[in-house]
Amino acid sequence: MTYTTYYSSPLGKIILVSDGAALTELDFAEDVPAASVEHTQKDLPVFEEVSRWLDVYFAGRDPGALPPLAPHGTAFQQAVWKILRGIPYGTTTTYGRIAAHIAAARGGRMSAQAVGGAVGRNPISILIPCHRVIGADGSLTGYAGGLDKKEALLRLEGVR
Repeated sequence: MTYTTYYSSPLGKIILVSDGAALTELDFAEDVPAASVEHTQKDLPVFEEVSRWLDVYFAGRDPGALPPLAPHGTAFQQAVWKILRGIPYGTTTTYGRIAAHIAAARGGRMSAQAVGGAVGRNPISILIPCHRVIGADGSLTGYAGGLDKKEALLRLEGVR
């Protein structure tokens, strides 16, 4: 069964989705068509943990350890999302650096575009910090929640 709840953030309403034990999705609610959300709304311990984490985050502080996460994706997507979780609060990296890291670990080559595709499919926004990935020239590139939200999240973390 899938459970949901909502969190009110300074950037708008956020939908939290769980399998009952871990967070499986987090997105800005206006980006999720209402008809696509089949759920049972329920208070769960994981939702309380995520809400506390988000409270600290939106207060402008590093919230530290993540609550239980269980994003669904391919092995490649999971590898990229694991790297994203390692990007420190208040810092950024590029798609190219992530691609180079994966290529070095696996041997061979990896394209920044393939990494970009996996980053774009991140189902747990903010906690898996895809907003910390920028273009090689320092530009803000795509963000599912919109570039205005990406810029706001980076500014909140003190990134210039």
